[in-house]
Amino acid sequence: MPAHRTQVQMRFGDTDAYGHVNSASFAAYAEIGRVDFLMCLGKAVRSLILANLSIDFRRQLAYGESVHIETWVERLGRTSITMRQTIHGDNKLAADVKSVVVMFDYSSGHAMELTSDVRDALAPFKLKKPEA
Repeated sequence: MPAHRTQVQMRFGDTDAYGHVNSASFAAYAEIGRVDFLMCLGKAVRSLILANLSIDFRRQLAYGESVHIETWVERLGRTSITMRQTIHGDNKLAADVKSVVVMFDYSSGHAMELTSDVRDALAPFKLKKPEA
């Protein structure tokens, strides 16, 4: 199965005075892709919280480029999911993203184990790196 793909509508407000996409917008793009991907879990997405986010910028994005995000699962831990993403502009790599989300029990205030339903839903997306 290929990586999950999310198309993003770039907004003028995502850019700086020079028409380049602001670095903070890359984090927002990653979130859009991550949430779209996790919707395959249904209601469980509300129980996942972001624990870590790392972005390696590869090139600038300019206003007007067509942006998409590819998302896949790198690792399923006991309570966490390590996700990888690539952000592309005009089909050229712009950033590599790594994030960790944790299954969280809001009533106890602690992490909880991933359920078998979550593991089963994510298993097909577990890849070393996305298909070209």
